[in-house]
Amino acid sequence: MGDPFVLAGRTALITGAGGGIGRALAQALARRGCHLALADIDAAGLSETARLLPAGLRISQHRLDVGDREAIASLPAAIRAVHPGLDLLVNNAGVALGGTFDQVAEADFEWLIGINFWGVVRMTRAFLPLLRESPDARIVNLSSLYGLIAPPGQTAYAASKFAVRGFSHALAHELAGSSVGVTVVHPGGVATRIAYSARLPADIAPEEGARGRALANSYLKLAPERAAEIILRAVERRRARVLVGTDARIVALLERLMPAAYWPVLTRLMRRP
Repeated sequence: MGDPFVLAGRTALITGAGGGIGRALAQALARRGCHLALADIDAAGLSETARLLPAGLRISQHRLDVGDREAIASLPAAIRAVHPGLDLLVNNAGVALGGTFDQVAEADFEWLIGINFWGVVRMTRAFLPLLRESPDARIVNLSSLYGLIAPPGQTAYAASKFAVRGFSHALAHELAGSSVGVTVVHPGGVATRIAYSARLPADIAPEEGARGRALANSYLKLAPERAAEIILRAVERRRARVLVGTDARIVALLERLMPAAYWPVLTRLMRRP
C-alpha cells in the first residue's frame, strides 16, 4: 500500500462541488489543509460551499457544465491561473434519469451519459497532464451502487456508472507504476438531492413522478459528511476501490455471490418492513 497519500498542502479539483457529496468533500479536504478548485454548474451552490470553508486556503470557483466539451477543455488554463499545480481530481458531478428504457427519450439518455460518463472521461483527459506534473497525484471517480447492480428503471444511470467503473479500472492498470493513482467510489444511498433533481420522461404523470421521487429518496440515508470521510480515508490509504455505506457493502457481496440472480433477492429484502 505504501505511504499515506497526504492531503495537507495539496490542491484538489472537485466537480459537483455546489452541494451534496461534493460540498462535503470540499469541507473535509479543507479540514485537512487542502487547497481547492471548486467546479459546478450551480454558481449559487458554489458560492455557498466556498462560504462554508475556513480562511487561509487557496479557493477558486469555476462554473462548469461537465457535459460541455469546450468548457472542460478551457478549464485547465483557468486552474493554472490560480493554482500552482493539481494533485487530486475528484470527478463527482452527476445527474439521474428515471423511467424504463422504453419511456426514456434518446436525447435524455445521451444527456445523462454526456455528464456521468463523458464528463469523467473528458475531465480526466484534460487534467491528466497537470496531474502528471505532481510527484504524487490521484484521480477519484465516483461510480455508484448502480455501478455494481442494475435495477429496472435505471438503464441510463446504471450504464453510465458501470462505464465509470470499467474506465477507472482500466485507467488504473494503465497508470500503474506512474505518479498518478486511481480510486473508484461506489456510494450507496447518500442523502443528497439527486432523487428530487432527477429528470423524468415527459409522459409520466406528475403524481407518479412524485411517488417515484419520494420512494427513491427514502433509500438515501447516509449523511454526505460521513460519505466524504469514508472516501477521503480510502484516498489517504491509496485504495483502488471504496464501498460507501452498509447498503453498498451488502449489495457488492450479494452481487459477487449471485451475479445473475441478485435482483429477486434484493426485491424481497426491500419489501420487508
